[in-house]
Amino acid sequence: MPKPVSPMAPSATFVWVRRIFLVALTIFTLAPVLVMASSSLKPLQDVQGPFRWIPSSLTVRPYIDIWSTVPLWDYFVNSLIVSLSATVLSVVIAIFAAYGVSRYRFVGRKIFTVSVLSTQMLPGILFLLPLFLLFVSIGNSTGVALHGSRLGLILTYLTFSLPFSIWMLVGYFESIPRELDEAAAVDGCGPLRTLLQIVVPAAVPGIIAVSVYAFMTAWGEVLFASVITNDRSRTLAIGLQGYATQYDVYWNQVMAASLVVSVPVVAGFLLLQRYLVAGLTAGAIK
Repeated sequence: MPKPVSPMAPSATFVWVRRIFLVALTIFTLAPVLVMASSSLKPLQDVQGPFRWIPSSLTVRPYIDIWSTVPLWDYFVNSLIVSLSATVLSVVIAIFAAYGVSRYRFVGRKIFTVSVLSTQMLPGILFLLPLFLLFVSIGNSTGVALHGSRLGLILTYLTFSLPFSIWMLVGYFESIPRELDEAAAVDGCGPLRTLLQIVVPAAVPGIIAVSVYAFMTAWGEVLFASVITNDRSRTLAIGLQGYATQYDVYWNQVMAASLVVSVPVVAGFLLLQRYLVAGLTAGAIK
C-alpha cells in the first residue's frame, strides 16, 4: 500500500529545482578552492601558462618553499596571537556587559544598546585614520607603542568585534530563564557567582558562536593590518603579499599558502559548527 503523501510535502518540481540549485551553488563555491588546490601543486611555469584542472606534473615544492620565500611562520604566529587575544578579550567583556544589560534595568540601558548596535552601521574605513592618529599620539605621549605592534592591532579588532558580541549575547542571555538566577540567589549565590556558575554554562553555544565570529573577523582582516602593523607585527593577511615581487609573482606558492592559512579557520568551523548554529538561532525564539 503506497504511503500517503502529506499535504505539506513539497512538489516534485520544487524538489528537483532545489536539488539543481544546491548542486550549482556547491560547484560555484568549491570551484575557487579546486583552482587553488590544483595551482598549488604545479610548477610556477605551469601556473603562468594556460589553466588546466589536472596538472601535467605534480609537485609539493610550493608547500615547502612558502616557509622560506617569506617568513610565513612569523606571520602565522602574529595572526594567532592577535586573533586569539582579541577573541578572548571580546568574549570576556561581552559576557559581563551582556549580562548586565539583560538582567538589570538602569538609566541609559536602551541608549547603550542602540549605541552598541549602531556602530555596526558605519564602514570600518571611517575609523582607519582616527585610530592611526590616536595610536601615534598615544605612542608619542606615553611611550606605549600601539602603532606597529600586535597590541594596537588587538585593540583595533576588539573595537569591531565587541559591539556585535555584546548585542548577540544579550539576546542569548535573555533566552535563558530568569528563574535560574532566582534559584541561585535563594541558594546564596551572588550576581558574579550566578553568572559564572549558572548563566555561562547555559550559554556555551552562544559564547562559542561569538568566539568564532570574533576570531574569523580578526584572522582575515586586511585593511587595518596593512596600516597599523610593520615588518615585525605583520599578519598572514598582509604577509601573503610578500609572494609578489617586482620581478615575478609566485602564484603556486600564493595558492599553497592560502590553503595552509585557511586550515585553522576551516577546522575550527567544522568542529564547532553545531554550537555555532545553536548559538546563532537560540536567541531568536523565546
